[in-house]
Amino acid sequence: MAVKMRLQRHGSKKRPFYFIVVADGRAPRDGKFIQKIGTYNPLTVPATIQLDRQKALEWLNKGAQPTDTVHRILSFKGVLYLKHLLRGVKLGLFDDATAMEKFQTWYAAHEAKIASTSDTHKKAEAAKKVYVPVAKKVAEPVAEEAAPVAEASAEAATEETPAAE
Repeated sequence: MAVKMRLQRHGSKKRPFYFIVVADGRAPRDGKFIQKIGTYNPLTVPATIQLDRQKALEWLNKGAQPTDTVHRILSFKGVLYLKHLLRGVKLGLFDDATAMEKFQTWYAAHEAKIASTSDTHKKAEAAKKVYVPVAKKVAEPVAEEAAPVAEASAEAATEETPAAE
């Protein structure tokens, strides 16, 4: 039985919401699954991901194969990095405390980066929503269009006067 870690689609039309599940590779996409390990909402900025890191790590160690999207999610949440560090512990390269310290350092920097991205997005959205009165929007183009028309009529009047003489 080939076990896969994949997304199971929920949500309405054009409003996707996914469960991250561990399922038999032969089961349908939205069908039977072994265990639900998290959720993924791509509509928020940045995307909202809830993941049980221990369950995901446990299934990876058992041999479950993540799909491409789930692989990216696991990498983003640090599960693959944690697996890498724990393999180093198993090989005797460093101890468990050092591995967890490295992971915590990485995780803190990662969370800071996500927070700054979120702040940047919120500022950009706020800048888009600057209130401009409707009267100003309408009045400015009308004034700009009226000026060339007035100049053209003045020129036409001066050109017609000499022709009349």
